[in-house]
Amino acid sequence: MTTKIGAHVDQSDPVAEAVARETTLVQFFLGDPQGYKGPEVRFEGGAAALRAAAEQAGVDLYVHAPYVVNVATTNNRIRIPSRKLLQQHMDAAAEIGAKGLIVHGGHVNKSDDPAVGFDNWRKAIEATDLKIPLLIENTAGGDNAMARHLDRIAGVWDAISSAEGSDDVGFCLDTCHAWAGGIELGDAVEKVRAITGRIDLVHANDSRDGFDSGADRHANFGQGHLPADEFAGVVREAGAPVICETPGGAAEHLADFAWLREHL
Repeated sequence: MTTKIGAHVDQSDPVAEAVARETTLVQFFLGDPQGYKGPEVRFEGGAAALRAAAEQAGVDLYVHAPYVVNVATTNNRIRIPSRKLLQQHMDAAAEIGAKGLIVHGGHVNKSDDPAVGFDNWRKAIEATDLKIPLLIENTAGGDNAMARHLDRIAGVWDAISSAEGSDDVGFCLDTCHAWAGGIELGDAVEKVRAITGRIDLVHANDSRDGFDSGADRHANFGQGHLPADEFAGVVREAGAPVICETPGGAAEHLADFAWLREHL
């Protein structure tokens, strides 16, 4: 089976970005990744035009939700707008025919019981109309993160498994985040799958920083700290589509694709 490898690209013309990278798989933001303003389709002609262009070119689209989304927090001023934003991006991603919406696991405050965060995830799943798969991504930093360590990911999964709509919740495994977050890469796929039952997407990224550093800094392949064999092993064992979120443009991404294919 040939692994599909694509990249995170600029949102103005994702189809052209896919063509430039000789791939049929791209991920992008809809609007501002750091704001609560709501999604916007920057493709000329809007959502319907983007959907048609992607279908015609045979390009699979994935949307990354804004970084500010944190549905786990006990802070109402963040959690409530986060839920609204998540639904807005879900609707917009479905409208362009995206294959999935990726969202970070979020975190609770230092003094909070993580169980409250797990239950807030359950409530968020029940409150969201999941029109396409929602893929929860593991994160690199923070002691109170919901998806940095395996035990926390298990807590989230246990909580959401009882929620209506949980069948449409999948997992996005980020290799840099796993490494920087302290998850050993050698058996990461096996352990994640034992918890979630699935890996729907891989974010393939090398890491500028060391193991368990908590630093979310991506590097191009072979230029960071990830052991090449373990890195390729994650991609191979996951057997899911791959998105590279590495620095640079089409040329750098093509080099990363080539590096990865060589090591698979």
